[in-house]
Amino acid sequence: MDKNYNKIIKKLKSLANPKNVEGMARFGISSQKTLGVSIPVLRKMAKQIGKNHKLALELWDSGIHEARILAGFIDETTRVTEKQMEKWVGDFDSWDVCDQVCSSLFDKTEFIWRKIEALTKRKEEFIKRTGFTLMACLAVHDKKAQDKDFIKLLPIIKRETTDERNFVKKAVNWALRQIGKRNKNLNKQAIKLAQEILKIDNKTARWIANDALRELKSEIVQNRLA
Repeated sequence: MDKNYNKIIKKLKSLANPKNVEGMARFGISSQKTLGVSIPVLRKMAKQIGKNHKLALELWDSGIHEARILAGFIDETTRVTEKQMEKWVGDFDSWDVCDQVCSSLFDKTEFIWRKIEALTKRKEEFIKRTGFTLMACLAVHDKKAQDKDFIKLLPIIKRETTDERNFVKKAVNWALRQIGKRNKNLNKQAIKLAQEILKIDNKTARWIANDALRELKSEIVQNRLA
């Protein structure tokens, strides 16, 4: 075991805030093994700890909500394996852990592009969410990706617009909006797709499309892309 493991767990527990846990629950964040430590505090801790793959694995296995987010912050991208990713994704039980780990770690791994479609085909709510969260994160973070890489994802987005589960539909919507805000060409493609989705006779699909169109056609987004 890493020599800092016990010290970090002790520190996290000392920062526990039950009121924060109650507030987080109102936003759909699991209260299971949750301490109520804020993201800025966890980021500060991560900076002090530095990158450490072995410690990240141990923190993840603690099962503590905040320790898992911290694990995503300190893990070393180049040492993350597909097997590790499968394990962690299978453990996701809250949207914030999913989103933080995806945006801080998984979207920077060398194998991530080939994993996305498989994740979106999975039935489990948070695993499916992972696939769409990664689309959104890559649209923002992967500066080398080409438009064609994102255009290939659009049919996957359309396919899942009728999934009514809260944490899936919000991620599908997020992916569509982020792709559509990447550049002018992808904005046109995303708007076109949203208009197609609008024709689907399904309440969830219409919500995803209308919400995306509201932002993608907005003056703020259009001016920025121009």
